[in-house]
Amino acid sequence: MRLDKMLANMGIGTRKEIRQLAKAGRITVNDQIIKDVSKHIHLEKDLVELDGHFIQYRAFIYLMMNKPAGVLSATTDRYDEVVIDLLEDTHLHFEPFPVGRLDKDTEGLLLLTNDGKLSHQLLAPKKHVPKTYYAQISGKVTSEDQDKFKRGVTLDDGYLTKPAQLKILHTRDHTSEIELTLTEGKFHQVKRMFEALGKKVTYLKRISMGELILDPELDLGEYRELTADEVALLQKTYEPNL
Repeated sequence: MRLDKMLANMGIGTRKEIRQLAKAGRITVNDQIIKDVSKHIHLEKDLVELDGHFIQYRAFIYLMMNKPAGVLSATTDRYDEVVIDLLEDTHLHFEPFPVGRLDKDTEGLLLLTNDGKLSHQLLAPKKHVPKTYYAQISGKVTSEDQDKFKRGVTLDDGYLTKPAQLKILHTRDHTSEIELTLTEGKFHQVKRMFEALGKKVTYLKRISMGELILDPELDLGEYRELTADEVALLQKTYEPNL
């Protein structure tokens, strides 16, 4: 890869700005000052530095966000704020996109990446990647409801959902707190499943996807890069033998 392309991809600057950095003698490859940034480099073998600081090339970026309500799971929108608007410039140049979607009023775990293969695998229906949600429900959720979720619930359009695991956390008066694990992602599915049982979701938050769990240290609207172990968890999620 050309040196200027590599540095531009890493958000160092525009091609013009990178040429200016090189002319100033601020870019080195293997401890040698490089003035011609059209030079081709080996991404795994060559040591590229700017002002003495190592520039590690990476093609993909993986982000975990605690999505706030009121923000769309999209890259652009004419009227509403989108999750991409919450990213810093250092991550924007990778051009990440959300993996799947959360409803506008739903909070919680949202992955963003520019790795199209991983995104496709996580969203592929045949992979049945489990997603767990915490919800507050208007109405008392019962063991009978749990049994119905285990068998699948018929939605308003006649679709019978796949079996889902419903865990009752608390019930008081006419409200309940639950955790629900799904292996599919139909439009407004959690809300529609409870509506089919005469109950209403008043608060919804996704807390896990596969084995990846939302970092409790992330406040609403905050995000961080995944660790290498977390990326491995996602890759493990869609391995064919699992």
